[in-house]
Amino acid sequence: MSKMNLNVGLSAWKSNTNILSLDVPPQLEKTVMTGVKWFDTALGDGGVTPSTSMLLTGTPGAGKTTMCLQLADAITGSGNICLFNTGEESLFQVRKVTKRLAMRHGFVAGQDIKVDKIIAHADYLRKQNPSKQIFLVLDSLQTLDDGKYKDGMTNSMTQVRSIELITDWCKANFGVAITIGHVTKGGDFAGKQTIKHTVDVHGHIFIDEDKKSETYGSRLFEIQKNRFGSSGTTFVLGLNKTGLYERGSYLEHGRQ
Repeated sequence: MSKMNLNVGLSAWKSNTNILSLDVPPQLEKTVMTGVKWFDTALGDGGVTPSTSMLLTGTPGAGKTTMCLQLADAITGSGNICLFNTGEESLFQVRKVTKRLAMRHGFVAGQDIKVDKIIAHADYLRKQNPSKQIFLVLDSLQTLDDGKYKDGMTNSMTQVRSIELITDWCKANFGVAITIGHVTKGGDFAGKQTIKHTVDVHGHIFIDEDKKSETYGSRLFEIQKNRFGSSGTTFVLGLNKTGLYERGSYLEHGRQ
């Protein structure tokens, strides 16, 4: 069972109070565009709701990191702030990829694995940019350390505790976090199911290997869970001339 605090930001609430008397914070009454149109459409055609914690999974080689770099670059281009924190590759490697993809806007880079340091970096950016939406992109969940053990030891619950801390930060500060998670060769999430219950949104990118499928061989992106909008949305993605993803087509009723 997740220990995520569902009451972050809620005060003076009595057990006998009618839900209709609850005032929703104005930050939750809006959505923010990332600048990647097909991604914003997949989340419900209005972009991302502040306070969203998203898990992005994908099969090996499907392009999770490329997708997140594209999002980070577009978020900066939209006038907001994105912290892209990598625990998978060096910043030199990330820079080489941004050059190959001909990115125009960039993003704030980080290379921490301790969650408290990542959150401290995000908080610094939030305080320096009070009028802008803060996005936190984490590559990846497997590299994070919640700091429970002083010797740096991790276990099967480290990822759970890490995503809970990140999600709580989103709720407390109306931030948006996109955390990359990995799957098994069979396509199943390679982590505890508690993680999927903790996050608000679960997106999945993969290459369709079903030879009987109408989209066989195509790269697909689908929203499998969305607390703030529709789920079951599936897009067929193409590549532009620099290697960034673009919307190819939309499967109206999702994958069969």
